[in-house]
Amino acid sequence: MAILRIYTDGGCAGNQSDHNFGGWGAILEYNGVKKELSGGFARTTNNRMELLAAILALDALTESCQVTLYSDSRYLVDAVTKNWLWSWKQRNWIKADKTPVKNVDLWERYLAIQARHRISMVWVKGHAENDFNNRCDELARNAAAAPDLPADPGLDA
Repeated sequence: MAILRIYTDGGCAGNQSDHNFGGWGAILEYNGVKKELSGGFARTTNNRMELLAAILALDALTESCQVTLYSDSRYLVDAVTKNWLWSWKQRNWIKADKTPVKNVDLWERYLAIQARHRISMVWVKGHAENDFNNRCDELARNAAAAPDLPADPGLDA
């Protein structure tokens, strides 16, 4: 089983409740070789971009891998490492406070993809000393600024 590191970041310009331009970026690192991925949407949220970065980075792997995934998203990292995600699913996508879970379409995609790999999640402080996280932020910002971005098809799902 290949052992690799993935760094991800996502972001959204402006107030995320306004569903503005957003982007995601990821770096896959295996044996010193790095591959960068990115994309964006014209109408999305910050949390959707954070999730999509992890999902699409994991989806790019062609075989089962042992992955350490670094993200500055507490939303993503805490949902996985604190087992909230599996509790939400068991409760039919209802949180402990009885409110619906947002981004169920992406959480379901994450669950399907993560089942193929052994993943350790690590939270990193955003916009700090981690060069890979900073590069992912740059990739996400550049993707969000691209012309003719499509609307996020799952935003209103």
